Amino acid sequence: MGKQVTEMLKGTLEGIVLATLSGRPAYGYEITAWLRDQGFSDIAEGTIYALLVRIERRGLVDVEKVPSEKGPPRKVYSLNAQGQEYLEEFWRTWSFLAERLEQLREGGR
Repeated sequence: MGKQVTEMLKGTLEGIVLATLSGRPAYGYEITAWLRDQGFSDIAEGTIYALLVRIERRGLVDVEKVPSEKGPPRKVYSLNAQGQEYLEEFWRTWSFLAERLEQLREGGR
């Protein structure tokens, strides 16, 4: 990804991860792998883990430790009610910005 895409992604990655978790619970590597499959190939695992810690501290997700076949238990994250509210606000904000940007691109006001 180019520098501009990386910078834009920083501001939206939290919403992207919450949207991912709205579909089903997942652990960090699963989220990273899914995002890479969706074309976000340059996302580092460490970036996702740091983001998960932040959204956990903010109370947007619930965490369950699940035994792993290999190594220590995995932390599985699921979106809770507070996270769902935050995600809904994210989508409202995204829609607002996308509409305004499209107007600017078309030269309208």
